[in-house]
Amino acid sequence: MDTRCSWCGEDPLYVTYHDTEWGVPEYDARALWEKLVLDGFQAGLSWITILRKRDGFREEFEDFDPERVARWDEARIGKALQNPGIIRHRGKVAATVRGARLFLEIEEGEGFSPFLWSFVGGTPVQNRFATMAEVPTDTVESASMSKALKKRGFNFCGPVITYAFMQATGMVNDHITTCPRHADVRALSPGG
Repeated sequence: MDTRCSWCGEDPLYVTYHDTEWGVPEYDARALWEKLVLDGFQAGLSWITILRKRDGFREEFEDFDPERVARWDEARIGKALQNPGIIRHRGKVAATVRGARLFLEIEEGEGFSPFLWSFVGGTPVQNRFATMAEVPTDTVESASMSKALKKRGFNFCGPVITYAFMQATGMVNDHITTCPRHADVRALSPGG
């Protein structure tokens, strides 16, 4: 019997996210940056809170255009902090602006997507967990990614956050084996 991963519950927004986005390999640099930012905003909160505010984040952060966000000054940060459509946390908003500048630096070098995907050797890790209890909250790879991001100056990117990011962006397939999405996501990977 197919059983969807239990973490999404019955909330239609959460179910749609699980069934269409979570675990799908993402290689677009800008989309990866958006997801990393949103995972950072999740710190201390539930993911459904972020999903419910995602449109507000996209509007406030100019569709997560790193070139535009990198130019924000203190006044623009202050404006964002007045928006009830996002999580109004000064440190996280400032970290997003700093992250936009760092994103641009990495893009000019090795590229943001290749940099992040290097932590899994460029190919999604295909886990085969039978229950959600088996799914880790962090791994050696997420700890390495966290350390590398922090070394470059990123914030709100500890190993638990980076592992959630890796799950969301399909760097790891953590759909349980009884979930119909496990095979679907696996098929999207090279050699699926």
